[in-house]
Amino acid sequence: MSAHTDERSAVATSASHDAASPAASPARDDSTPAPGAGPDVPPTSRPRRRLGLARPLGVGVVTLWLSVIVLLPLAALTVAAFDEGVAGLWRAITAPAALAALWVTVLVSALVALVNAVLGTLVAWVLVRDDFRGKRVVNALIDLPFALPTIVASIVLLSLYGPNSPIGVQLNATRWGLVVALLFVTLPFVVRSVQPVLIETDREVEEAAASLGATGWTTFRRIVLPALAPAIISGTGLAFARAIGEYGSVVLIGGNIPRETQVASQYIQQQIEIDRPQAAAAVSVALLAIAFLTLLALRAFASRTQRREERAA
Repeated sequence: MSAHTDERSAVATSASHDAASPAASPARDDSTPAPGAGPDVPPTSRPRRRLGLARPLGVGVVTLWLSVIVLLPLAALTVAAFDEGVAGLWRAITAPAALAALWVTVLVSALVALVNAVLGTLVAWVLVRDDFRGKRVVNALIDLPFALPTIVASIVLLSLYGPNSPIGVQLNATRWGLVVALLFVTLPFVVRSVQPVLIETDREVEEAAASLGATGWTTFRRIVLPALAPAIISGTGLAFARAIGEYGSVVLIGGNIPRETQVASQYIQQQIEIDRPQAAAAVSVALLAIAFLTLLALRAFASRTQRREERAA
């Protein structure tokens, strides 16, 4: 009986050792999550998968939209401009009346851009740095040219500076009338470009320069102006690009005098009216090239400025 008892004890002891042994336990699949544990998948994998599917769709929608709204019309315009070949395109652009209209457009637009660079910066400075009664109203009026139809602006300017001017200033059918009209429609560009930069400018540097004896002009020229220069150049370029294609605000006050006050947009309309669509398309391509080169130069300047700031940081 003692022998049987010892044998049962040995069997029980062996079984307990086998149960406790790791080799005797069933192999656990590493891919099977433990009870109560989440799946062995990064929590960001699912959003990334969804983003990866949405990205091509978004790029496709944007490309389609830009193609329909921008690329196809520009392609049709270019094809129409080359309807008579390269020689016909060059002949239409270099016609005396076309060159005169392009010259007046570029000259007036450049003058308007320079005036905007100075006065637009001054307006932005006053709106940011000064407090006065009616400031909110003035700030809202800056965006009025964006909302007001340009032909309405032309009517208002004609009634103010036309033959029956209530203030005795007659600018209609003159280049100065073109300048005033284009200044009205391009006012917001420099102001809205410079204003955010002025808001973010550190005033402590200016105060330190003043405490060291620097005059207000020196502080502005040495500290403030370099910080504002990229925004001023950007706003000035946008104002120039906007001015060369303007039509509505100059159609009445300009007078449309060939080789005097006729701008390129009015010349294009004239060519359409006399059934010369190829000449109109050719001058339109010339305007498009001027605007595109202006915007390309602004883009290159902005990229270079950003790289310089990154290296300085």
